[in-house]
Amino acid sequence: MKKLLFVLLVAIACQANSAQQPVPCSAEEYRQFDFWLGEWEVFNPQGQKVGENKIEKILNGCSLKESWESTTGYRGHSFNIYDQTSGQWHQTWVDIGGTLLQLDGGLTDGAMVMSGVTQGQNGEVMNRISWTPTKEGAQIHVRQHWETSTDSGKTWQTAFDGLYKKKALEEE
Repeated sequence: MKKLLFVLLVAIACQANSAQQPVPCSAEEYRQFDFWLGEWEVFNPQGQKVGENKIEKILNGCSLKESWESTTGYRGHSFNIYDQTSGQWHQTWVDIGGTLLQLDGGLTDGAMVMSGVTQGQNGEVMNRISWTPTKEGAQIHVRQHWETSTDSGKTWQTAFDGLYKKKALEEE
């Protein structure tokens, strides 16, 4: 009987201890990029479809995984995570051409904005990408605007400008 009582007390203590532990990645900061979740068709500013993208939560909601494929067959993936230590979001992008892009940033005026530096053929290239949710009627779209600078941020050129629209199956 004493052994049973002891086992019950240990079980209750363990349950109480686990109830006090916060659930990993449950803070609201981990939800800041949720507007990007879904399956998307992506269009350029002229309205032409340039690709499809799937953004999904992985690893118990601790990370977002991006799976991109352009209409020309170019493919890449990114992994996005909120780093509670730095208080910033981090993205690591890799593609079929061996490109590595690492960005850091966070929410600015309702848009996710991340930046980072890569090495180009002629020196450093600054990269700045913003994802801005927009509303068109009842639909939420996301504009992704990627800019680069080769003169330490004095001037910027658009590398990619895409409008994400949810695939038809998700709109129903």
